[in-house]
Amino acid sequence: MRVSVCQMSCKADKAENTATALRLLGEAAARGSEVAVLPEYFDYMGPEEGMMANSEELGGPLSSALAARAKELGIWVVGGTIRIRDGGERLSNTMIVYDPEGRRAAIYRKIHVFDVCIPGEVEFRESRMVRPGLDVVTTDIAGVPSGLTICYDLRFPELFRLLALAGVKILYMPSAFTTFTGRDHWELLLRARAVENQCFVVAPNQFGNAIPGIPLYGRSMIIDPWGTVLACAPDGVGVITADLDLSYLEGVRRKLPSLQNRRTDIYNLAVNER
Repeated sequence: MRVSVCQMSCKADKAENTATALRLLGEAAARGSEVAVLPEYFDYMGPEEGMMANSEELGGPLSSALAARAKELGIWVVGGTIRIRDGGERLSNTMIVYDPEGRRAAIYRKIHVFDVCIPGEVEFRESRMVRPGLDVVTTDIAGVPSGLTICYDLRFPELFRLLALAGVKILYMPSAFTTFTGRDHWELLLRARAVENQCFVVAPNQFGNAIPGIPLYGRSMIIDPWGTVLACAPDGVGVITADLDLSYLEGVRRKLPSLQNRRTDIYNLAVNER
């Protein structure tokens, strides 16, 4: 199964971002990929005051363009994330998956919003504009059970374990991970999630300085269930591609059956004694 990740350096120009995304999807298809994945917030990266104006309802112009592009290219598109208006004063940070017919196959709304304040380094309050999602989402993508996550979810391993126990083999994680934490934690946590859940991890990231004071790390990655980095993007805009060997995944799970050897009796006892 061939998968491509599109690394973008988005700006506050939604039309330009859309054009870049559609171009990169075309490059992914030209490489023979069955699945192409866009990063988080590829619709708009800029000042907070512009977020609402650059959002849309489900089925709006940008999501319709992605659906049409998926059908045109005959590939699965994991549509990064865009800001969706679905009632109320806040938006949802929403990933939409499209099948090769352009049909909407799955929707995931980011559960863990990025509220972080490190004095002198980074401050961002995603919850000011974004309402957290509530649902853990799995879906089949190109016939493979897959789990959907977004960026800051990476720091919550319990979500990934729930997905693994639900039977997924690939974890998709569109991101806009910052440089401040990314240089130390990005690869470390991605590889950890791959190893502990014995899944492929497919993680496109944003790169650049679209939001003043919050540089984004890039280094989009595709990682196998042993924690080996199959592909890593250099700085800038572009596409990386890897072939995911699902028989290799099954071999890893047979040799190291950690998903089957869980001591649920101990876990239940620990919970009951609290």
